[in-house]
Amino acid sequence: MARRAVLLLAHGTPETVDQIPEYLRNVVSGRPLPQSVVEEIQHRYSLIGKSPLTDITMELARLVEDELSAGREKIPVYVGMRNWKPYIPDVVRQMRADGVEEAAVICMAPQNSRTSVGLYRRAVEAEAGSAVRIDFTEGWADHPLLAEAFADRLRPLLAEMRAEVGHPVPVLFTAHSVPLRTVQPPVEGETGGQPRYWPGAGVDPYAEDARLTANEVAGRIEDMPRWWFAFQSQGASGGPWIGPSVEETLDGIAADGVKELILQPIGFLCDHVEILFDVDILFREYGNKLEIDLKRPESLNTSPLLVQAVADLAGKGLDRLRSWPVG
Repeated sequence: MARRAVLLLAHGTPETVDQIPEYLRNVVSGRPLPQSVVEEIQHRYSLIGKSPLTDITMELARLVEDELSAGREKIPVYVGMRNWKPYIPDVVRQMRADGVEEAAVICMAPQNSRTSVGLYRRAVEAEAGSAVRIDFTEGWADHPLLAEAFADRLRPLLAEMRAEVGHPVPVLFTAHSVPLRTVQPPVEGETGGQPRYWPGAGVDPYAEDARLTANEVAGRIEDMPRWWFAFQSQGASGGPWIGPSVEETLDGIAADGVKELILQPIGFLCDHVEILFDVDILFREYGNKLEIDLKRPESLNTSPLLVQAVADLAGKGLDRLRSWPVG
């Protein structure tokens, strides 16, 4: 039997503020960034101390490995990062050196975008070549255990705030925004042809996937209060980003007279700068200016339900690999 493994992919995060410039060069594929942008990102990281994304993902991999290996063959789980160490190519090379011949690969971004998740896939396949057969899970925005994991984090805070203020508190779900050009094909005749960043015909699934996850979570909450959805953390690159933004959504919510609000990011699986700074500092301050008391449920991090979801995806990927013809 071929030696099998699982590979979890994530964005990656630097360990120190001094590593931010190199990290950002990886994020933007070497394109120059204004020094003011670099300094702002350094400032944000300094306020949260350190992004725990890598540590949490490594612990998640350990728990998934335990889940997969219970009562069956030992299935090692590796972690590769797109923009920081351990880099995806280095990890795939290690897998090859370890004799891995088949791998179920899962991106820790459940909502699929062909121009972001697609980059993860290309990085894996370029290094795996013909030596490692790959089953790549492109998206899992509607996985029932993912939705239940988010709902499990949301329910206690809904109950707590309802008891505190005496009425149901509405919810704002968020996911990371992306540049509009990466998810929407250009209108015919507007450019000299399909730009090289566009991966195929039709609208990219990301925005629909993000809203799908929000719907799935809301559907699991009994007596779900009023809720909204917005995109957060628009970047500094040129051109429009998909919306609506959190800020403009908060403006509308405040205009409706809402004074208490729960914000739950459903596009992120664990704590990192887009949660610990953008939500816990930036959006909370923005809400305060609008006289909204904004609170956030605990992130999934290493939630047992998330572990089960990832293990389920990995198991199904490994089963598909087993059913493929060899040669």
